Amino acid sequence: MDIKSYIAEKGKKAREGARRLATLSTRIKDNALLSMADALEREAERLRLENQKDIDAAKKKSLSPALIDRLTLNEKRIREMAKGLRDVAGLPDPVGEITRMWQRPNGMQVGRIRVPIGVIGIIYESRPNVTADSAGLCIKSGNSVFLRGGSEAIHSNRAIAEVMVEAGSKAGLPDGAITMVDIVDREAVMEMLQLDQYIDLIIPRGGEELIRTVTANSKIPVIKHDRGLCHTYVDEYADMKMAQEICYNAKVQRPGTCNAMETMLVHRNIAAGFLPGMIDRLRKGGVDLRGCPEVVRMDPSIRAATEEDWNTEYLDLILNIKIVESMEKALRHIETYGSRHSEAIVTNDHPRAMSFLREVDAAAVFVNASTRLHDGGQFGLGAEIGISTTRIHARGPMGLEELTSAKFIVLGDGQLRE
Repeated sequence: MDIKSYIAEKGKKAREGARRLATLSTRIKDNALLSMADALEREAERLRLENQKDIDAAKKKSLSPALIDRLTLNEKRIREMAKGLRDVAGLPDPVGEITRMWQRPNGMQVGRIRVPIGVIGIIYESRPNVTADSAGLCIKSGNSVFLRGGSEAIHSNRAIAEVMVEAGSKAGLPDGAITMVDIVDREAVMEMLQLDQYIDLIIPRGGEELIRTVTANSKIPVIKHDRGLCHTYVDEYADMKMAQEICYNAKVQRPGTCNAMETMLVHRNIAAGFLPGMIDRLRKGGVDLRGCPEVVRMDPSIRAATEEDWNTEYLDLILNIKIVESMEKALRHIETYGSRHSEAIVTNDHPRAMSFLREVDAAAVFVNASTRLHDGGQFGLGAEIGISTTRIHARGPMGLEELTSAKFIVLGDGQLRE
């Protein structure tokens, strides 16, 4: 079977699965999710062995340590995948929820009810956990999921999907509820993007090149999980100990993620007191530092930041530092270089904090908290399918509600149009 026919057949199967999933009871969906969680933990050794094949291949290609970290499935991350599925099973089912109802003068009642979107196509790179997270959220929200992971994680993704499909089928999920494209040819992505007769929504998760390719070539509506060029602004009224903890966490805790800080902005009035200790701690954490001219004058061992640096999502232990003379200058820098993903301020000045919340254009804005907290699980949404930087329909972590649409319902007793 050629690639075009292969993808079309997969799409047809996913559409049939979506039709049946849309009316599946919450009980069956939840039991399936719990069964899949148990199966992932039960098959952990198999998953690790398949994942090791991907890691070995990544090392041969000399991929960066940060990318290999994103690719790695260890015992903790397998448990986290399983926990994510259990968490989603414990959340309220959005399907069938009547969000509003009102009565017209003629007596008829008009309302809106949540319904599944249909078939959700996920095109993603590197992280195998996306396979489980996406499938869990789509199933609970009544959608079938059409998965196409990156070639660098093909063995891991295939194994996770096989375990989940088998467990879900035994628990009552229809065929096509989880559909995995397990070939790595780029043509498979291009064919998938033309499948508007079967796929209702595309969600890409990955680097800028992937996002651009999907957006430029898709006949299907796209919700972008765009790059995370995130900033933390340390205000002159910041608690410096708190600021150091937040900035260190935002950069070092897991640098290969889209919500990691890439630039730290520091108010000039506290730079001399804050930066020496912060720089020392970041260096001990293995961070390569780049700075504005004022930072370089303060510490000549720091490399001068270029225009390209301010525009770069490193996804690595690299950080830009800039001293700003005011919060307004910090806001202008964020407006110029930010990707509208995650932005933070550290301050004890309430009016400034509220001003920052209002003025910064991002999917999530934080006061006195790390940008690493921009996550569906951390927000109480359960596992997320991605962090949308698109303004329309959904923005920020996409949980269950964001994976539903709505239809109008009308209840009458014989009303006619006059």
